[in-house]
Amino acid sequence: MTTLDILPEVTCPPTDLWSDEPPLESDLHLQQITILIGCLERLWQERTNYYASGNLTIYYNEEQLKKRDFCGPDFFVVLDTEKRPRKSWVVWGEGGKYPNVIVEILSDSTANIDRTKKKNLYQNTFRTPNYFWFDPESLELQGFRLIAGQYQAIAANENGYLWSEQLELYLGIFDRKLRYFTVDGQLVPTPQEAELEQRQAKEQILLEREQERQAKEQAILEKEQAILERERLAQKLRELGIDPETI
Repeated sequence: MTTLDILPEVTCPPTDLWSDEPPLESDLHLQQITILIGCLERLWQERTNYYASGNLTIYYNEEQLKKRDFCGPDFFVVLDTEKRPRKSWVVWGEGGKYPNVIVEILSDSTANIDRTKKKNLYQNTFRTPNYFWFDPESLELQGFRLIAGQYQAIAANENGYLWSEQLELYLGIFDRKLRYFTVDGQLVPTPQEAELEQRQAKEQILLEREQERQAKEQAILEKEQAILERERLAQKLRELGIDPETI
């Protein structure tokens, strides 16, 4: 009998797990999550070292599996990981990585849990550096930064934006939606807004080119008219016996 024969069989928990989240509570939740994911994906379109998702289960230990005590943040970002599709986020299958940023979208049925139970989970177990919550109805926005193992409230700047050092972006409210802002306060556009801006920019360029073409044509026309006028004047002078070259 070899040493391998007497070793106990080791059973590893599965890593290929489907998400088990309830449906989103409202269209506002869906719109908000779509905005957060879409804006970040467009802004970071050249990056392949992050994962961003929403309403997706995070599996973090076997006890959670046994109790079916599933946890799916409304939106989360994991940095320094492979950008690829996933069925869920399984911590033990991802090198022990937890989200760097979590955002919860508050509702009447979840607000108390998001402010207490989930906040404690993200602070004490996930150790997530940045946690935010946002109420799409009241527009309440609160953010926390993990300092010495405890969440400390993030102070808003003069515009009411909250800085996330993990994303290197501000989170703030624009048009009643939670949006990203750059370090200099510029709104990060959604893919649709960016497409509209690009289309309007192209249309503006075409308009300016058309205006330049029309201006050149007008200048040519005015020059031709001036030549014709001089020729008519010269002819009139000749009819009067005056050489226009002597004038």
